[in-house]
Amino acid sequence: MLRRLRNVLVSSFVGAIALGWVFAQGILHFAYALVAPIGGWVTRHEYLAMAQPGFSFHDALPEFAKSVSLFLIGYVLLRWLYYGSSQPQTARSDREPTA
Repeated sequence: MLRRLRNVLVSSFVGAIALGWVFAQGILHFAYALVAPIGGWVTRHEYLAMAQPGFSFHDALPEFAKSVSLFLIGYVLLRWLYYGSSQPQTARSDREPTA
């Protein structure tokens, strides 16, 4: 059943579109992980009276975790769909055996 699902996903390009979406989300969350500390710093700077100022990379950890998990899922799907354990097919000769 999984082999048929894989064949359908590969032949209809749904798998490629899904992989593109997963990798795009991974890149987007990685970019958010780079920007999150700056956003946190700006927020703390604006509300200096309520929060202590500082530049913290703790703001980036959730987005970085999302990014890594999306890349891992994308890699697993890529291996399963396109580089899966394809068994070597025996070459069929075009000639029929003569009797």
